[in-house]
Amino acid sequence: MPQIDRVLRSNIKLRHLQLVVALDEFRHLGRTAEFLSVTQPAVSKMLTEVENMLGHTLFDRSTRGSEPTASGRAIVRFARSVLAEYERTRDEIAAVESGAAGRSRVGSMVVGLPVLLGRAVELLKARSSQATVLVKEGDLTRLLPELRLGELDLFVGRLEPGYAAPDLVPEPLFNEAMVVVVAAGHPLADKARPTWADLAQMPCVLPPPWASLRVKLEQQFHKHGLEPPKDIIETASFLAQATFLQRRGAAGFMARSVAAYFEEQGTVQVLKLAVPVELPPIGLITVRGRKLTTTTEQLMECLRAAAGEITASTAPSPAPAAPPPRSRPARRSRAA
Repeated sequence: MPQIDRVLRSNIKLRHLQLVVALDEFRHLGRTAEFLSVTQPAVSKMLTEVENMLGHTLFDRSTRGSEPTASGRAIVRFARSVLAEYERTRDEIAAVESGAAGRSRVGSMVVGLPVLLGRAVELLKARSSQATVLVKEGDLTRLLPELRLGELDLFVGRLEPGYAAPDLVPEPLFNEAMVVVVAAGHPLADKARPTWADLAQMPCVLPPPWASLRVKLEQQFHKHGLEPPKDIIETASFLAQATFLQRRGAAGFMARSVAAYFEEQGTVQVLKLAVPVELPPIGLITVRGRKLTTTTEQLMECLRAAAGEITASTAPSPAPAAPPPRSRPARRSRAA
């Protein structure tokens, strides 16, 4: 343990960390060498150097490629975290020197794009046009590990309760219902009262099995005495969903504000079918105790403002006030 502590604190260099991360990505010495613009013998020599320093084998090498050992996986996590902090610090210093406003790296689920994050970036750019936002789309299973490693500063999406953890700080922003969508011009869009039976007989694009929405949608079919569709595509990607709405004539499910946005673009049409499911709120997640860049803090303020606009735009209009009762003329007495 003292040897490992000494190596991690003093001996290991940035190029060693870049090497183990690249090897974990490519799992092949030759492709790693090509990526790092060095020779394959140089990669082998550098890896042996790191392993000798630590006293542990980090990668098992064979003709099929390189696989990280248990020690290797731990070092890869450490390397990713250090490199993420290095990039963040480098960007902050470069921003100060150039007069730019800094950078924020955001992981967003489809539900956070394009309305919430799109509007928030618009608000941020109105404050500082030179602020840079890197956006990475994905689902919770992909984005949360990158958030924890420091490769992302912020997560935007549904706050699935199953992913709550002490090291994460969730911030709910708003709740939003789901709607059913089809490609523009689909025959079902003209139907006055489409039903769940219609959906059960056609191709459907559904969320991945881990998403709470998936279970609740399947429950809706059962509630109506139906089996869920057999012809399905599972995805958390909007591009994949849009592709199969068009090419397969499928139905899909979107957050109301996202569906409204793409309906305005002429890409989809919203069906006149209620989707009465309760879902986790849409919000933000950061890592507890991690200092955020100024740009990330400003972006979070803009996300809160954008969420307020969405809530206001989707709130039901108040019912018109009932007219005051008309007064009746006083009845004349018989004596008069």
